[in-house]
Amino acid sequence: MSTTRQHPPGDRGPESDGARAGVGGGPDTAEPESRVRTLALGSASGIVPLARDFTRQALYDWGWLPAASADRRAAAEDVLLVVSELVTNACLHAEGPDRLRVSTDAKAIRLEVSDLGAGQPAPRTPHRAGRPGGHGMFIVQRLCLDWGVVRTPGMPGKTVWAELAAPS
Repeated sequence: MSTTRQHPPGDRGPESDGARAGVGGGPDTAEPESRVRTLALGSASGIVPLARDFTRQALYDWGWLPAASADRRAAAEDVLLVVSELVTNACLHAEGPDRLRVSTDAKAIRLEVSDLGAGQPAPRTPHRAGRPGGHGMFIVQRLCLDWGVVRTPGMPGKTVWAELAAPS
């Protein structure tokens, strides 16, 4: 397993083997079912809008939407933007996304996009705001509390995860 950063004990970074049972595709026992949603994306068409709509529905179900304030609306829009960026990156650089997993607790929402690609996502450096393209992971880095990559040894692909703060 590798991540983009090292995480101190108790941090919200990726958890070790099996701590999040749902990451491997099996039943999720670590979190209540009502706070975890998974969408298969492998053969779907219109993957980015599908992922956004799926995530938007989860935000409605979890009470993030409709937003009661501008700050809460901005938090929901940030989540939808990060989903778009992660799924688009998998489409462009990793043979397409396989699965989207969205989960939440009182403190954060976690987005996970699994794919079969071998590449390592990273913000383009130096970041050039005036040039087209290459902004996806920079946006993820700026909007999220943290993000990283989890790989399972001996298995193809990876899961790119990102966490955003829950609205207060």
